[in-house]
Amino acid sequence: MKRWGCPAVLAAFCLLAAEMAAAHSPVFDCFNGEDGQITCEGGFSDGTSATGVRVRVLDANEKVLLEGKIDADGRFTFKKPPVDFHLIFDAGAGHTVTLFGADIS
Repeated sequence: MKRWGCPAVLAAFCLLAAEMAAAHSPVFDCFNGEDGQITCEGGFSDGTSATGVRVRVLDANEKVLLEGKIDADGRFTFKKPPVDFHLIFDAGAGHTVTLFGADIS
């Protein structure tokens, strides 16, 4: 019986699992549009749609200013709040992205 067989299989499995997890990373970015609107685009690195993924806009005290979802075009558009804010793209465990309003150009 070869004792090195199991660790090699386990290592190969771990590498494959890590690659599969990395292949489905969330992608979320926002930019300033016209008339004080901000448009965000969301999806996943493997090209999977993010339609229906929840997006929250919160103030500095974590108060929810508004909520919405990524639409069929992969977008979420809202009026820029008059206070410091951040957004949370929340597609579930391990698929959450936080973006601060000050970083939006």
